This record gives sequence, structure tokens and C-alpha cells, in this order.
Amino acid sequence: MFSIAIKYTVFAVISMLGNLITQHGVDIIMEGLINEKYIIYIGMFFGTLAGLVIKYFLDKRYIFYYHTNSKTENAGKFLLYSFMGVFTTIIFWGFELSFDKLFEHEKAKYIGAVIGLSIGYVIKYNLDKRFVFKKK
Repeated sequence: MFSIAIKYTVFAVISMLGNLITQHGVDIIMEGLINEKYIIYIGMFFGTLAGLVIKYFLDKRYIFYYHTNSKTENAGKFLLYSFMGVFTTIIFWGFELSFDKLFEHEKAKYIGAVIGLSIGYVIKYNLDKRFVFKKK
């Protein structure tokens, strides 16, 4: 069977892909519709939401093997999971925006995003294990 580190890494990659594909889609859809300097922020927002939902369900079920007993409990866990991600999202967004500004290449923001997400996911795993999906 796969070790937890391998599974977590695979799920992080899946979540990153969901995030970056969503961002790219927003970039394409928004191009020419609004001021270009705002597109990155809209893409980051929707990409973050996509990655968050993907990662929550994968982590809950396959990393922490956590079962919720009701929709209310699941919603509460999702909110706590999201709250724990605020700090790591700041790291991710900081890297993405920094790379976008520093390197002024259309792909630089994605490289920054991958670095920021990677750092954030290491921190997030520990927060989730300790506070979100602690054993009942």
C-alpha cells in the first residue's frame, strides 16, 4: 500500500493541477473583459476554491480516514479545514504574486504558485492532523 507521504503528495499535485487549470481558465475567459491587472487576483481566488474543495475531500477520506456523521458536521469540518488554510494561502499567494512581479513572464506566476502551494501543503498537513481531523 502507499505510504501517507506518497498519497499526500499525489493528492497535493492533483489539487495543484485543479487550482492552476482553474486559474488558467479564468485567465482565458477574463482576457479582454476586465483590466488585465485584476485577472490574476480573480484567477487566484477561483483556483484556490477549486484546490480547496478537491484537497478537502481527498484528505478527509484517504489521508485522515475521517468520517462525518452529518452534513452539519461535514460543513463544520470544511469550515475549520478552510480556516486552517488561511495562513498557507497567504504563503501560496505571496509566492505567486512575487514571481509574477519579479520575473514578468506569463508562466512565472505558475512556478511561484507551485512553490508556495508545496510549502503550504507541508504546513497544512500538520495543522489538519492536529486540529481538523484529530481522532475522535
